[in-house]
Amino acid sequence: MATVHFYEKPGCASNTRQKKLLEAAGHRVVALDILTEPWQEERLRSFFGELPVRDWFNYSAPPIKYGEIDPDRLSEQQALALMLENPLLIRRPLMQAGDSVMAGFDQQAVDNWIGLQETGTRQDIESCPRLSASTNCGHD
Repeated sequence: MATVHFYEKPGCASNTRQKKLLEAAGHRVVALDILTEPWQEERLRSFFGELPVRDWFNYSAPPIKYGEIDPDRLSEQQALALMLENPLLIRRPLMQAGDSVMAGFDQQAVDNWIGLQETGTRQDIESCPRLSASTNCGHD
């Protein structure tokens, strides 16, 4: 099994569910705060691989949610500059296992990458559930 460095927003309900799924599959999770990590442009860019710029973003972040930022209109450089300035914009989680990295938590992609215990059903554990006022996924 893998040791996964898991960059999250502490208190995010979706990130908590994702970490539990990784741990249930036998992986060791090292949780890190995505908001206080000293990101450098090149390192942050590496997590996004071939994803289009629009898929680099956390759509629950207020500047995107309220139309202040339109990810479809940004170049890679503009997107990275905004994310370095405001890490809340970064799609979560960012994960690293060895030299391999990934952004977001698509269960099939994670299963293909490092393996997940079969749960019998695939569920959306990337989107914020917003189940209660106490959910802390990055809306502020």
